[in-house]
Amino acid sequence: MSHFAEIENGIVKRVIVIEQEMLDTGLWGDPKNWIQTSYNTFQGKHLLGGKPLRKNYAGVGYTYDKKLDAFIPPQPYESWFLNEETCIWDAPKKIPEDGKMYEWDDETNDWKEYKK
Repeated sequence: MSHFAEIENGIVKRVIVIEQEMLDTGLWGDPKNWIQTSYNTFQGKHLLGGKPLRKNYAGVGYTYDKKLDAFIPPQPYESWFLNEETCIWDAPKKIPEDGKMYEWDDETNDWKEYKK
């Protein structure tokens, strides 16, 4: 069994587990609207050492970029930019590595310490 993402206007609408032959019957809509994805692929790497497939595992609301042949998650903050190597959004500034918890503040364009 494989995982396939249904794409509509470049956006992932759903992800299902199905055999290619079943998908090709058309019972799940036009087979051309389905693109294979792998739950073992994250940031352009295969988590088990295999060949990565389309940079990231597809999720509902993700974008499929034909040029990059990649699934891209929604942009979390306006100031974050797409890393085309990983197809993950990067903050414009690295998160502090001091053992504390931080959250991004898009107004100040900086990390702020997370307080409950």
